[in-house]
Amino acid sequence: MSTSPTIQLINGPNLNLLGTREKNIYGVETFESFYQKLKKRFNDVELLYFQSNVEGELVNKLHEVGFNCTGIVLNAGAYTHTSVALHDAIGGISTPVVEVHISNIYAREEFRHKSLITSKCRGLIAGFGMEGYAMAIDFLMHSK
Repeated sequence: MSTSPTIQLINGPNLNLLGTREKNIYGVETFESFYQKLKKRFNDVELLYFQSNVEGELVNKLHEVGFNCTGIVLNAGAYTHTSVALHDAIGGISTPVVEVHISNIYAREEFRHKSLITSKCRGLIAGFGMEGYAMAIDFLMHSK
């Protein structure tokens, strides 16, 4: 069992396409490449990564890790705006969750302006590119 703090990164639908998807919004770097940089940057933290395009798998992952890690960084992608199930899953776990979005969702289409999960999260970081994940990790490591 690890004695290091553990942060679970969870990405939702279409985030497996980072680096090839809408480069003008999301950039050219893959998440796997960025994840390797995060692991080096936060070498005193056990960083775990999970991605799924399936809502139920995201709920299952939240249930699995939501009682035994230091924090969760969640980019729920499009499910942010539609998923009562993710809202309820976050509300049902004890691990703090920080919601992250690569783009500024408030500068995009109006339907992206409403998040169903924010009210259950410790905070929301949006519009800082992938650096938002690092900001969330830093917050989770230094907050109580």
